[in-house]
Parts: sequence; C-alpha cells; structure tokens
Amino acid sequence: MSCSNLTMLVSSKPSLSDPSNLSFRSVLNPFQLPSQNPTSCTPSRSSSTQVQCGLRELRTRIDSVKNTQKITEAMKLVAAAKVRRAQEAVVNGRPFSETLVEVLYNINEQLQTEDVDIPLTKVRPVKKVALVVCTGDRGLCGGYNNAIIKKAEARIKELKQLGLEYTVISVGKKGNSYFIRRPYIPVDRFLESGALPTAKEAQAIADDVFSLFVSEEVDKVELLYTKFVSLVKSDPVIHTLLPLSPKGEICDVNGVCVDAAEDEFFRLTTKEGKLTVERDVVRTKTTDYSPILQFEQDPVQILDALLPLYLNSQILRALQESLASELAARMSAMSNATDNAMELKKNLSRVYNRARQAKITGEILEIVAGANALQ
Repeated sequence: MSCSNLTMLVSSKPSLSDPSNLSFRSVLNPFQLPSQNPTSCTPSRSSSTQVQCGLRELRTRIDSVKNTQKITEAMKLVAAAKVRRAQEAVVNGRPFSETLVEVLYNINEQLQTEDVDIPLTKVRPVKKVALVVCTGDRGLCGGYNNAIIKKAEARIKELKQLGLEYTVISVGKKGNSYFIRRPYIPVDRFLESGALPTAKEAQAIADDVFSLFVSEEVDKVELLYTKFVSLVKSDPVIHTLLPLSPKGEICDVNGVCVDAAEDEFFRLTTKEGKLTVERDVVRTKTTDYSPILQFEQDPVQILDALLPLYLNSQILRALQESLASELAARMSAMSNATDNAMELKKNLSRVYNRARQAKITGEILEIVAGANALQ
C-alpha cells in the first residue's frame, strides 16, 4: 500500500484534546486504473498541513509515543519523590528562620534609642537596588523559569520608571543564559545552584550581597524567588532582604508578609497498580517569642554575630523554596505530557486500525474482482 493511500490531516496548531484535528481519509479504489491520479496525491493548498505516511510509519510513530510516555511517567515519579524531600527541608528550616528574624527585629528595636552603627539595619535613601534572581538549572518544568524571569523584568521596569539604578545577581543556569543574551541588563555576578541547596552556596550569595550593601554600592537588596504553595501552584515573590525588615517577618516590597501559614506534603502511594501522589496539609508551628529578654553580651555584639546568619538562612530558604517549586512544576508538566502521549497514542492507534482495515478490505475486493473476471 503506497503512502498516497493514507492521508493524515493535522492542523497548523494541533491540539491533542480535539480528535478532529487528527483524522483519517482513505482514498483506496481497487478498480482504479494505474494511469489515473487520485486527488489525494496533489498537495493541498488549504490552511491545514497534509502529512502522508504508511502503516510502517504509523507503527514506528506509535512505538515512539509509547517510549516517550514511559520517559515522562518516570520523570513524573522521580519529581514526586524529590519534591517531598525538598518541602521537608523548607518546613524544617522555617521555624528557625522565622524565629531568627523576630529576635533580630527585637534586638534592633532596643538599639533604636542608642547611638550605634549597624550597617545591615541602616535605612538610607534608595538610589540603587540589587536584585537576586533565583532560577532553575534545568528545563522541562513548565513555565517555572519563565514566571520568575517575567517577575524580574517587571521589577526592573518599575525601577526604571522610578528613576532608580539596579544591578542583578543571577542564580541558576537558566537565569544566567537569559541575562547573558541581554547585555543591556547590568549583572554583578553569575552563580550556579546545585541539585540540593546547601549553606555553602547560600554563603557565597550572602557574601556578595553583604559586600554590595556595606560598601554602599547598593542601598537595598531584593530577593526574587518562587514560593512553593502547592503541587499545582507556585508564586514568584519579591522579598526585601536588606535592610532588615522593620516588622520582624518576611515581607515583600509592598510590606505584605510572604510567610506561609500552611504547607502541603506529598507521599507516593499505589492505586490500581500504579504509583500516585496524595497530599497532606500541615501547619507549621513556631514558639511565641517573648520580647522581655536580658542579654548577657552587648546587644551590638549579638546583632553583629546574628546578621550574617540571618542573610545565610534567608537565602538558603529562598533556594529551598525555589527547588521545591521547580520539582512541583516539573511533576505537573510531566504529568500533562504523559496524558497527552496517551491521547496521541490512542488517536494514532485508531488511524492505524482504520488504515489496516481499509487495506484488508481493498485486498478482499481485488480478490473478488479477479474471481468475477475469470467467470
């Protein structure tokens, strides 16, 4: 059976959810003379793109889709296993991070009446802002990287409208490649994050931020990262890192608290012979901080010792949140890819069965026609 006897019409913008975009049309005519040229062999000039293939090509395409489905299913399960560990790291470190911010706030509040110079708590007129943009190192995670980059572009546009200068500290390979292709955006440093965020990586970012702020090259440091909300939702947020938050909580540029009240945990279970993901909602509990404290050391010395720890913990927390969001986005993207592969395989199998049936019917008609001709 020639390729011209099997025609697949695929629109210029195919949609797997619409079976009408992938249709089969058999133009087989067993009584057609060889000199006749069927109309299906003529390329169509309509808006649809005409793709012609035979049974062997269809079988190859179905096998390819099956292999792709296996790969995306495996990547989905791997991301589901990793996202729970990433979320556990975020939740386990959150009480320490939040309590540390409250302690620093209360110490800083007591020092407001004294004539002391603490560089990281000094609020000065903002002329230049440093943006720490946290992106991922890999793709295949939906719109995760695109969302945080768009957030950074929007913030840069706001700073330009306010007449403020800015510089970018890019963290992650995707962000690095994006800003390298745009030399008009000033970048102070390019950094890469590992597969699992560590305190050493956070310290490298904190050292760069500390030197920029203390040397007064920048007057404000903002941290842009993706906050993990749930398996299907993550929000790009802007966290004011320096100077120290005056409210004792993690706030964005508008003063809105970005701390999470509840967290979602995920566990892998088996259902109908397949691995599935179930959700658990857990509320993080932190002990109340008493403002009535007596310090044995000088509050200035305590603040000098805790502020570097504050920077490290907040950056590490942002990296952990970004990793959890990336894994959740990859899990969702691979789940959608698996569903699309299943639907495409079903549509291709339907086309293949119709073509095979048409071929068998044509051969039977040829045999019948030949028998009738011998009578």
